[in-house]
Amino acid sequence: MIRAVIFDMFETLVTHYQCPLYFGSDMAADAGIPEERFLTLWRPAEHDRSIGKITLEEILERILRENQCYSAELLEKLVRKRMETKQECFRRLHPEILPMLSGLREKNIPLGLISNCYSEETKVIRKSELLPYFDAAFLSFEQGVAKPDREIFDRCTAALSVKAEECLYVGDGASFELETAKSLGMTAVQAVWYQPSQRNPDFQQLERPSDVLRLAAPGEDSSQHLED
Repeated sequence: MIRAVIFDMFETLVTHYQCPLYFGSDMAADAGIPEERFLTLWRPAEHDRSIGKITLEEILERILRENQCYSAELLEKLVRKRMETKQECFRRLHPEILPMLSGLREKNIPLGLISNCYSEETKVIRKSELLPYFDAAFLSFEQGVAKPDREIFDRCTAALSVKAEECLYVGDGASFELETAKSLGMTAVQAVWYQPSQRNPDFQQLERPSDVLRLAAPGEDSSQHLED
C-alpha cells in the first residue's frame, strides 16, 4: 500500500527543455571567455555546487577573475540571466502537474521532494508555487548530500514518518535515483511526460502526471489503466 509519494523536481515536475536555457556555454559567450576554458572551470564544480560547498556567485566570480574579466556588473548579469531561466521553468508546467499534486493532497497522501539542485535552483524552488504542496523537501544544496546517495532518501522518509517500502518514488531517472529508490524498497517509476524518448526499460513509465494519482490512490479510477 502506498502511504507517501516522493518526487524528483527537474524533468519530473518542471523541465528545462521547454523553456529558454542559460548553461555554461551561454555564460561563456556573455563573459567573452572561450567556451572550453570556461567549462574547464565550470564543470568540475558541479558536485560541490550541488551539495552546498559553493554558490553560483562564488564559482562565477572565480571563473571571471581567473580569466581577468571580472566586474561586479558582469557577475550580476550572468547571475540574473541564470536565475531568470530557472524561474521560467516554473512558469511552464505540464498542465496536469498542479491538479495531480492537489489530488494527492486531497487524498491526504504525504508528499516528499528530493532534488539535486544548486544554490540558484534552491532559491527558485523555495519561492515556487509547488513547494507548499510538500510535507518534506530535501534539497541537496541544503542537505550537503545528493542523489543517488541513499542518505537523502532516508532523511525524507524519516521526515514523512513512513517506511521506504510504503513510498512511491517518481523521477525522470537521472542520477540513478530510480535504482536507489528501488534498492531501498520503494516503488520506483519513471516520469516520461517531459522527455518521452528517455525511457529506462527496467522501470514502469508514467506518460502523464495524472497517472501518478491513479497509481498512488486507486479508487474511482482504478479500472482505468495507466496506459490509457
